[in-house]
Amino acid sequence: MFLRSLLPLAGLFARLAAADKLVFAHYIVGLTDGQTRDEWQLDISQAKASGIDGFALNIGSADTWNDEQLALAYDVAGSNGFSMFLSFDMAASQWNADQISSYINTYNTYGSQLKVNNLPVVSTFEGPSQADIWAGVRSATGGIFFMPDWASLGAQGVGDKLSLIDGAFNWGAWPEANQLTMSTGNDVAYKSVLQGKPYMMGVSPYFYTNLPQYSKNWYSSSDSLWFDRWSQVLDIMPEYIEIITWNDYGESSYINAPISHQVIAGATAYVTGFDHTAFRFVLPYFISAYKAGNADVAVPSEGAVAWYRTTPAAVCGDGGTVWGQGGSASAAQGTSDVVSVIALTNAATDINVKIGSDDAGSSVSATSTVGKASFYEVAVNGRTGAVTITLNGQSTTGPEITNNCPASGNVNFNAVTIQV
Repeated sequence: MFLRSLLPLAGLFARLAAADKLVFAHYIVGLTDGQTRDEWQLDISQAKASGIDGFALNIGSADTWNDEQLALAYDVAGSNGFSMFLSFDMAASQWNADQISSYINTYNTYGSQLKVNNLPVVSTFEGPSQADIWAGVRSATGGIFFMPDWASLGAQGVGDKLSLIDGAFNWGAWPEANQLTMSTGNDVAYKSVLQGKPYMMGVSPYFYTNLPQYSKNWYSSSDSLWFDRWSQVLDIMPEYIEIITWNDYGESSYINAPISHQVIAGATAYVTGFDHTAFRFVLPYFISAYKAGNADVAVPSEGAVAWYRTTPAAVCGDGGTVWGQGGSASAAQGTSDVVSVIALTNAATDINVKIGSDDAGSSVSATSTVGKASFYEVAVNGRTGAVTITLNGQSTTGPEITNNCPASGNVNFNAVTIQV
């Protein structure tokens, strides 16, 4: 049995959360079988250092380790002034009202449980076909603050169920098939149909999955996504944000270094060696700007994150990967061979990008700027070799770009990240 954290700090955090703009990260508990307290501590401390307020704990009904891992997660969170809430995966699992109510009642006793209006926050991944069970859940738990992801219904469909929910989470955080970038049209539609109820906006750095055993094999255009989506946050100003994801390695949307025992079978080939930790570098600035409602906030530390693929999109076959979920065109059409960079600087500046030992490097100006964050996109133009980014006299060198087909026999559309 694990001790339940009742630290005053954690309880105060959860009670005050209702008045704050908050940022969460989607965390796949289904990957945590055997995870230790120290591993939870590392995840939570890294997330908190990035400005993240809590984890949305995605859980499946068949995972026998849920009780052990959730108790660990909630307990460690309580010791760190960090929040947690349950997100029931109703696309990959079968849940009933009694099961859901039992989980909510169990973890509502922890000081780290996020509450809004003194009610435990509860979310889902999909499940609109079971919308009628939530009235029973409310009754059995004494009330919940329910913000499901029913994105499959579209914004208008979610609006049609407004009486059943207290807010809504929108999973849509990537360009659709055949789109290089995404607009805020869907976010605006959600804000409209919710009629003042809280909107939780999905924000993601990347998407690539090649798991044929789950009928999942697509890439969503991500060359500028991390910059685009945070810029859109500052336009939409949602009540809440959910970063998708902290640790979904199978979909390449993670924002940390891959943890080998959490990598789902089949994803090792495109995840191993592809660190996404540097994506987190820009979070303290963007989260601070979001919470202030103003992009003119202090830069915690000048520097940059760069991300790029280590093989050109057409160096070999696409492995059947399509451009966007439900798409039919090759993923190779949905990306350019580029090095993408977000720099945080107090004054506008150029960066230098060098690819390979024979490259003298070139000075590059920003193509877009919001507040003190600038975006740069540098064409690879057939160059190979290690990638070096220089900003204000500081340099970082990352993995090589090569013209060799990966051992898998197809292009790896995942990206590696580096930080200056």
